[in-house]
Amino acid sequence: MDHVDEIIEQWAKERPDLDTAPMALLGRLLKLQQHTSKATGETFSQFGLNAAAFDVLATLRRSGPPYRLSPGALMDMTMVTSGTMTNRIDQLVKAGLVERIKNPDDGRGFLIALTDKGFKLVDEAVTAHVETQKDLTSRLSDADRETLSALVKKYLATFEE
Repeated sequence: MDHVDEIIEQWAKERPDLDTAPMALLGRLLKLQQHTSKATGETFSQFGLNAAAFDVLATLRRSGPPYRLSPGALMDMTMVTSGTMTNRIDQLVKAGLVERIKNPDDGRGFLIALTDKGFKLVDEAVTAHVETQKDLTSRLSDADRETLSALVKKYLATFEE
């Protein structure tokens, strides 16, 4: 029995009329997210980053040359608000990991670009991040990993359609 089983058992005694199967699934997903967030957070901290900073740097890096995007594109790709993105960018500019440059296609706007320092750091961090993810998922067989990924993808699609 795991912790979630204990909770479900308690509810079964107190409220046998409730169908707690959804609670069991979502409780386990939440516990899993806590474990994986802790592990990835520890990886990011080795590089002086948190998940939010890594998200912006990784988005710029995976966008390809010239590794720059408008703040709006960054907001869309990271799904955060304007104020949150501005704060993240300000912190990354202070750290010398990104810079604001004039947008050649829009004289009023600017782009966020990886600096050489930011490019090097995010490349090292993403390599470690992928290794952490590999370690976290190695607890399952290849077949189980593929099955779980397909099921979670199917479930997630019901929220994003």
